[in-house]
Amino acid sequence: MSVLAHGVGSRTDLPLPLGLALYGAGAAILVSFAVLLLLWRRPRLGGAHSGHPLPPRVQRAAASAPLRRGLQALALAVAVVVLLVALAGPAETDRNLAPWALYVTAWVGLVPASLLLGPVWRVLNPLRLLSRALRPLTGPPRGAARLPALGLWPAAVSLLVFVWLELVFPGRAEPVTVGVFLLAYAVVHLAAAAWFGEDWFARGDGFEAWSTLLARLSVVARRDDGVVVARSPLSNAMATPDERGLAAVVVVLLGSTGFDGLSRTVWWQTGAGAAGDTLSGTLGLAACTAVVAVLYLLGTRLSGRLGRLPLGPQPRLYAASVVPIAVGYTVAHYCSLLLLDGQTTWILASDPFGTGADLFGTAANVVDLRAVGPDLIAWVQVGAVVLGHVVGVVLAHEKALRVAPRAPASDQLPLVLVMVAFTLAGLGLLFGF
Repeated sequence: MSVLAHGVGSRTDLPLPLGLALYGAGAAILVSFAVLLLLWRRPRLGGAHSGHPLPPRVQRAAASAPLRRGLQALALAVAVVVLLVALAGPAETDRNLAPWALYVTAWVGLVPASLLLGPVWRVLNPLRLLSRALRPLTGPPRGAARLPALGLWPAAVSLLVFVWLELVFPGRAEPVTVGVFLLAYAVVHLAAAAWFGEDWFARGDGFEAWSTLLARLSVVARRDDGVVVARSPLSNAMATPDERGLAAVVVVLLGSTGFDGLSRTVWWQTGAGAAGDTLSGTLGLAACTAVVAVLYLLGTRLSGRLGRLPLGPQPRLYAASVVPIAVGYTVAHYCSLLLLDGQTTWILASDPFGTGADLFGTAANVVDLRAVGPDLIAWVQVGAVVLGHVVGVVLAHEKALRVAPRAPASDQLPLVLVMVAFTLAGLGLLFGF
């Protein structure tokens, strides 16, 4: 499963000294913050009501219930095939479609799809279709009134379970493991939707919540009045609701990618993680997530205290500014996985059950490792991390101007320093420092 879970180039792929990359990245964030202090002195980004409406044809398609149900039915059919292949297909991981479809195409591919097209998983989610089909049997949702109070905490737990499976569980590559996970995931979320209603998926399904957050950095958005618009990704991100649990979602994503990098270092493989067992991996994932949480809470609390904000809401007030950082880490860690190992999904899809079929004419293909070079991958990795943090600084600055317009700009410094720390640690772990 190391190929599936750790599709990142090594430190030797970096076409410039690591020290230069670290100093340059930290300087880029501090310089961008200084420029913001000088030139960005009042809120400049549009809010939830901004944007240019897309053509009527797009509006009709976005509002079409039959189209959405058709897409969900198609996604359900694909999911059923993947489940059957996981349980009855070839036993070898390198010949079974299911692990590659879940860990590479679905999980990693969700990032570019959502960044380009908006919250695609909300549209495609087959569990929504099953939930509606089961509603006559389950009756009205009795816990719907309690759902808003949960915020996005259920999604954070859902994501934590998945990344634990992806990065820690020793048998994660086994097709049967994938099949059991898909079944268990569907049962748990369908049961929760039966109690809380279909809105559960927006708050409890980790895949849908992550796709929706990613879409906040897309140029496509839906305003509060339901109109689909095109607007700046920065304005789109600023329209992210400050929900409970939002900070927990981004902390889980940052912590898991941090552990992904840590688990590939010589220090981990010859030391704390040498046993390669579930306990050491679980403790490592928990520790990385806890460190990210403590640093983020410390940065937001100090910034809020300096700005004389109420004690409670700081973490979720600034959580939207951490979303681009999480996206940057995700792109950096998994871009090569999607571009190189992602080819395996389409090769195996031509003969999913190993019967000798060639449905799409790709069964005899092999992965083209020359599709993208190591230098390009390394530059994308560094660029994604740095750009994600710079965008995060911009969003945090804009947010501070909105919630504490009279506070001195230096109040933002604790959060900016935390972002610098994330940058240096992220690049160091990314390239095996």
